[in-house]
Amino acid sequence: MKEIFIKYKIVILRIVGILMLILSFAVHFWVTPKKGFTQNEMAARNVVRMEARAAGGSGSFKKTSKSSSAEILKELKNTQEKQMQYLTIIAMILGVGFLGYSFISSSLRT
Repeated sequence: MKEIFIKYKIVILRIVGILMLILSFAVHFWVTPKKGFTQNEMAARNVVRMEARAAGGSGSFKKTSKSSSAEILKELKNTQEKQMQYLTIIAMILGVGFLGYSFISSSLRT
């Protein structure tokens, strides 16, 4: 196994580097938020408006009080977004590192 790795080390490093870059870009563009509102967000806002009207408020102009669970969910969502950003940045750096190392000549490595 060690002989196979040594024999094909440059090819393995280049393949790993390319795969990490492709995966990190795919995850980055998959996770980035889209412009506009999702169906769930629009439905949640409609429910809040209906609840405000049922309670006797004016719906669109009345500020609704947020519950603690909504704040926790919002904080959790922000934390997950930051984690995915850090993960994609690390994957991109490692991909570039693997590719860069594979192109360095063997005389510079030792």
